[in-house]
Amino acid sequence: MLDQLFFEVYTKFKLHFYQEVLSRFQSREASLTTVETFCMESIQAFENPTINEFASFLHISPSNAAYKVNSLVKKGYVDRVQSPEDRREYHLRVTQKYVDYYNISTAYVKEVMDRIERHFSPADCKKLAEMLSVISGELMPEVELPNALKAIK
Repeated sequence: MLDQLFFEVYTKFKLHFYQEVLSRFQSREASLTTVETFCMESIQAFENPTINEFASFLHISPSNAAYKVNSLVKKGYVDRVQSPEDRREYHLRVTQKYVDYYNISTAYVKEVMDRIERHFSPADCKKLAEMLSVISGELMPEVELPNALKAIK
């Protein structure tokens, strides 16, 4: 039962995102493919990774990663920023164009979280926060997030 309820909530978040994105592109073609969206979410989560770090995390070849990044740069969703420490290295940075796209999803998460805080007691909200912290920190070892992103949670 718990797994079904969690999957239902997760699915509702995804479907709301799809509704919002697709409704904005009724009169024109969406500029990010599904795979590119996955790539962008990974780049954003890992806060300015190098192409090699990006490739390593997604278990794809550096040349495949470079191809995907080139497409995202051309579409204006990613910038390559030269490393001040090692001028041969470039980091990937999401652009404001992508932040605006991504905020479609985060705005709804924030809205639901505000509803949770209004609906449930502070003790229940504290318990939910503790549970989510354990789920993220201990029960999902396959995906390690950067420290800065952990602090947001």
